[in-house]
Amino acid sequence: MIRRQLLTALAITAFVPALLAAPQAFAATAEMGEAEKKHADMTKKVGSLSLATSRLAVEMATIDMVKMFAKFEVAEQETIADILKSMEMEKAEGALKAPTDAEVEGMLDPAGREALATLKAVNGAGFDKAYVAAQLDGHKKLLTIQEDYLKVGQNREHLSVAKLARGMINEHMDHLGMLKA
Repeated sequence: MIRRQLLTALAITAFVPALLAAPQAFAATAEMGEAEKKHADMTKKVGSLSLATSRLAVEMATIDMVKMFAKFEVAEQETIADILKSMEMEKAEGALKAPTDAEVEGMLDPAGREALATLKAVNGAGFDKAYVAAQLDGHKKLLTIQEDYLKVGQNREHLSVAKLARGMINEHMDHLGMLKA
């Protein structure tokens, strides 16, 4: 019995410094430098246009495969937006909190608002073609943002997000190429 208590006491003594250091370690990884802020801001800006146009395409696309792509893109962009937002907060939640249309449109720059307005004015097969072209352009921009950050990034979580996003973006560009054809 005494041996068991002694071993337990030694184990606790060994782990206390690690437990006390854990909050500092978490704080260090949660901090964002300029590269991380730029990565998050640019990803949110370009991703918001992709999300806004994809939400529109879910309703307006006439080709089933385009509509399906739009649904997948909405799900992905809502998830990325939620992840990037949670990375700015002290505490994260497991439930996905998709940005509202107002939040998405608030992230758009003037060129993004103009692109969205232009797409809203197109109907039928012309809409599908314009949406796919806009998505290809947006995905190229998103890919550049991820690749640029991966060259300079220091934050483990942002690097992980950028790596995952890069893979999905490449996959989506392949799908968009097939849809364009």
